[in-house]
Amino acid sequence: MTAPGSRHCPRCGAPTGELPARCAACGYETYLNPRPTGTVVILRDETFLAIRRAREPRKGYWDLPGGFCDGFEHPAEAAVREAREELGVTVELGEFAGMFIGSYDFQGERLPVLDCFWLATITAGEIVLDPGEGSEYTWLSLDDPPEMAFPSMDSVLRNPVVRRSSVRLAP
Repeated sequence: MTAPGSRHCPRCGAPTGELPARCAACGYETYLNPRPTGTVVILRDETFLAIRRAREPRKGYWDLPGGFCDGFEHPAEAAVREAREELGVTVELGEFAGMFIGSYDFQGERLPVLDCFWLATITAGEIVLDPGEGSEYTWLSLDDPPEMAFPSMDSVLRNPVVRRSSVRLAP
């Protein structure tokens, strides 16, 4: 996996080099900024809802429902949308549970991500997984979670905001 670099200017097509870069031909500056995500942590008693990833990267690992923001979408809106798309349910966001810098391997490159997490409660619907996103779901123990698909998920599950809320937010 490589970090994006040695590229061409998106404005004029001239070679630029490693990012960040300033195009010598037209002056356009290009940066490698993190891509924001929105993710939910759905708790029940001392457990959290996890889905098994159905695709790369990290296919087969346990995951939390969430994903990348669209265009100018706020990460909180993305978290609600992603829960609906992946689980088929409506969620209500609770307390903000944390923000972490992570990475995502895509098309042979390692991209920086800004992972944003919210506690959430299912308010409508029954869980029906999108088979393109998850192959199964389960409730896993907060006391002994497995390695999650991405390190930021391991971090948020250890966050005191999540740990102290687990008893109160049963769906």
